[in-house]
Formats: sequence, structure tokens, C-alpha cells
Amino acid sequence: MTQNASPLPPRPVHGVSHRVQSSAQLRSRGVTAAQTAAQCLPGGPWQLLLPGVYLLHPAPPTNDDRVRGALLYAGRPPAGARRTVPARSAAAYGEAMVTGLAALALYGFTSAPPGIALHRIDVLVPRTRRLRSTRFVQVTRAAVLPTPHRRGGVPLAPLERALADAVSSLTDASTVRRILTEAVREGWCEPASVVRELSAAKLLGRPHVVEAVDALLEEGRAAAEGRLYEMVRNHALPQPLWNVELALPGGSSLGGVDAYWPEPAVAVELGTRSPREEHVAFAAEREHLERLGVTVVRVTPKQLRDSTAQLSVVLRTAMMAAEDREPAAYVVALPR
Repeated sequence: MTQNASPLPPRPVHGVSHRVQSSAQLRSRGVTAAQTAAQCLPGGPWQLLLPGVYLLHPAPPTNDDRVRGALLYAGRPPAGARRTVPARSAAAYGEAMVTGLAALALYGFTSAPPGIALHRIDVLVPRTRRLRSTRFVQVTRAAVLPTPHRRGGVPLAPLERALADAVSSLTDASTVRRILTEAVREGWCEPASVVRELSAAKLLGRPHVVEAVDALLEEGRAAAEGRLYEMVRNHALPQPLWNVELALPGGSSLGGVDAYWPEPAVAVELGTRSPREEHVAFAAEREHLERLGVTVVRVTPKQLRDSTAQLSVVLRTAMMAAEDREPAAYVVALPR
């Protein structure tokens, strides 16, 4: 009479630092496929979480379990390359990284649903990977993978990419708007970089995304203006004329600027426009003003957030340089 193999005792496998393990990791620790299957029988101490990924515990998976399981599933090497098992978890994830709403939740977004409540976890993998979405894992592919950011050892897609992948899965305008607004209001990223990523993902043709982007740009502009006011005050710069339209005495408009010092003819333009405006409208306005002797300093929201001391020096230097150049043409500053 053949004796059935005894299941392993319901305790962690020696050397395992996490209760979610891939089949390859279990094999490397001497656990055979038959033993793994026995542990996963109904009422057993383990359970199959995803194809080739096991939860070494009978309780429902936590958010941490689901995230690790998704990364192990998506990061496993192709069948022909499965010769060795990386000792470190980060290496076991391969090139896979969490993206979309799950990544936003792990970044700490309050407007994103908590990770445990998500119906799926999006993982970003190379386009060449032959891997199917399954259960709670949604596979997203990219021709060129970005460099991931790591939070608690978990590889996350860069925030702008995670935002674009989240937006691509949403149809509710209010949720899209809340997520994009939080990204800018809380200083996670700059509006222009978010818009570029949304454009690259071909999402700007969706009406609810366009509306959210308009709100995003307004939010970014308001935040940048506030930081500009603080910089002028905190670094004792002369008070400029705020938010004015410059024009020739005859009435021909030269474009709007966010701050203008008339005597040295120095203007500040905030880089918070849409990509098209940045490349077309601003370039034309700046060229026209500089031909008239007005020095235009373009300031990005990132500079206002991270480098106000250096930026104040740039502006002060531009004002001092006015003493050594030809006087600027007379322009009129009108409220904008």
C-alpha cells in the first residue's frame, strides 16, 4: 500500500522573510511541487494566490500580500530563463513595477482608493513579455520602461506614469479631477509633466480628461503664484507689478507676465501653460519683449518649490544688469 506524502507543517519555510513566495523560490528552499500542492488543499495552511505564486497562510491576503504577489507574478522570468532564483525580493520582481491606482495608493494619495479596496493591481512590464492579466493583476506594457521609484522595497512607476495609467482606467470625471488636482496641490509633480504624460498616453482626446487638465493647470498656476509671492517677500526683492499685461503706448499688446519691475525692465513668466502654449505663445512673446529690451525670466513651479534662494539671486542679478545695458523701450503695464 502506497503511503501518501505528509504535508509540511503549517509554519514558515526556513529562510523565508515574507509569506508570499513564488514556486521558484519555494523550490530553491527544498519544497517540491507535490509538497506545495498538498499544502494548498482545501483546509490546508497555504493557498494559491496567483499562478506560480503562493500565500503561506490560510487567512485572506492583505494589501501587502497582493502587491508582492502581483510583482512576483509579473516579474518572473520567461520559462527558458528560469535557471536561478534571486535571493533578494527586488531582484525577484524583475523589471515589473506597480502603476495606476495601486501605485498612487502606495505613494500616499488620499484621493486614490486604499490599495486593499482596489479591484485590481496594475503592473507595468516590458512590451515583449508574454504575460496575461489574471485575477486581481492587470498587466500594462511599455516599449521603454521608466526607472521605478521604491517605497518600502516596492518598485513603483514614476508618479506621472502612474497617474496616466490610473486615468486611463477611469471614466468618472470627478475622480480624475481629484487625483490630478492632488498631484499638483500637494507638490507631487508639476502640471506640465503630467500633461506631457497624459498626451503621450493619448488621453487628451477624452472630454472628462480635458476638463480635469484645465483644472490641473489652474491649480498649478495658483500654487506657483503663491510661491512666487513668498519668494519676493522672504528674499526682500523689490515689490513688482503683479499679473500685468505689457503693451506699447499705442495699445499693441506684448503679452502678459506674472511679475514686472518697470525700472530695470525685468519680467517673470510662470511656466504653467499647456505644452502647446509653452512652445508657441510664450516663445513668441518672450522674443518680442526681449527685442524691446525687457529681460524675461521664465520660472518653473519646481524652481519655486525647491530653489527659491537661487532664483532670487537670478532675479536680483537681472535687475542689476539693467544698469549696464541700453534703456528698454517704454512699455505700459496694464492690469490683467
